[in-house]
Amino acid sequence: MQTIAVLGASGVYARWLMPRLTNAGYKVRALVRRPDAAGVARACGADIRVADIFDEASLVAGLEGCDVGINIATSLPGPSGRGSYDENDRIRRDGTPIWINACRKAGVTRIIQQSIAMLSASNSDAWSDEDTTFTGGDSVTGRAYDASIAMEDAVRASDLDWIILRGALFYGPGTGFDDDWFERARAGKLRLPDDGSAYVSLLHISDMAAATLAALKHWPSRQTLIIADDEPALWRDVLGYVADIANAPAPQPGGRASFPSFRVSNARAKAALSWSPFYTNYRMGLAR
Repeated sequence: MQTIAVLGASGVYARWLMPRLTNAGYKVRALVRRPDAAGVARACGADIRVADIFDEASLVAGLEGCDVGINIATSLPGPSGRGSYDENDRIRRDGTPIWINACRKAGVTRIIQQSIAMLSASNSDAWSDEDTTFTGGDSVTGRAYDASIAMEDAVRASDLDWIILRGALFYGPGTGFDDDWFERARAGKLRLPDDGSAYVSLLHISDMAAATLAALKHWPSRQTLIIADDEPALWRDVLGYVADIANAPAPQPGGRASFPSFRVSNARAKAALSWSPFYTNYRMGLAR
């Protein structure tokens, strides 16, 4: 029985992933900064260890005896109010090399790294894939892009056996995104990013967890894969659908565009992982 270490095991991604790992027969090692926030890990029977991505010694101790390390540590701002984009960039840029070195010292030779599908954005209505390189963007997007590229570069430069999973924009229970959309729609405050004509590639958080489990099973060694739903959509269609379900007025243009237009293909992941998203489009995933 393999032991899988999950760094960032108190986050929403981990809360969907760990029950799947346990049910698939893996032993789970949950690496967390705050044991009090590891309720799902505890319920899954995981071995909980205190570790921090910036503390190599704690990582090495937590990783010892594990077969695979999954790094899904983030610090994105969420419903709880914790986290910041600056700290998230630091985790990706500065923390990832520490994580990789700790895995090496602990004898963990296989790693899965969470990344973002925005790195494959065409910034237009054109389809894009893992070979597409995003260029441009405002200062916030640019910083996130640079930090994520540095993260991926560190993984690829290592002598470990790695997989990088570039997740599309997460939504679903616990992510906060769709709850915020519905709340603003009901308050009459939902706005389209610019005029709503940009594409967004979405992914239900449960489908990211399922894809991660499939990556463990099939192990497409040293591949970077986009994990997204089948039907990228225009922001005006996505948020218009939210407003319709909420019986709210149609969202008006003029909101801030936080992401480049990205219409990414999941074809490579579907072939490599024998995986398909359960929620193939936003209409299925957002229906209430």
